[in-house]
Amino acid sequence: MSQSQRLSKAFQLFDAANKEDPNSEVYNGEEFPKELLYAMRMTETLKEFAPKASEGLQLAARAQHICRWQIPRGNYDMDRVGYLKWRQDLKLFHAEKASELLEQAGYTIEIINQVEFLLLKKQLKKNEETQILEDVICLVFLKYYFESFAHKHEDQKVVEILQKTWRKMSPDGHETATKLQMSNKAMSLIKKAISDGAE
Repeated sequence: MSQSQRLSKAFQLFDAANKEDPNSEVYNGEEFPKELLYAMRMTETLKEFAPKASEGLQLAARAQHICRWQIPRGNYDMDRVGYLKWRQDLKLFHAEKASELLEQAGYTIEIINQVEFLLLKKQLKKNEETQILEDVICLVFLKYYFESFAHKHEDQKVVEILQKTWRKMSPDGHETATKLQMSNKAMSLIKKAISDGAE
């Protein structure tokens, strides 16, 4: 099986799993399972941001939220400690689920380990591919989810979230983010976050 065939097979398995998401989102007049749409956006954004991304990085991007709904936020305490525990458990779950599907797709242990490494966000700011994946995650959030998030929260809360997001990103990620098409209100919040000490 060629690399492109293997990649296509893995994407099919990831997408079939994400199609089971009971949550949905309408985009351009079409309804999608929420995490399937997110996975497609991750792949699209990775292609734009890092067109020469390795096979492992492409796989990690597609599997970033694999079956995320199976570990709901509501199962954890609604405080900072509960949130961090939920996020950590999600990373472990995504890595394990992706590994199972990659094995089905016929991938070697080397690629599976690489995808696990990336999904666990190891060596952020030190490993180039981990950083690219984090940049893409942040860009997808800013491009597709930030506007609706901002409408639900007070400006100061939004600015704080933006500052945390900005700190995770690389200079290339920052540059790309400032070129995204956003409303004037959204862009003003980003500029405020940067000026108030996001970097």
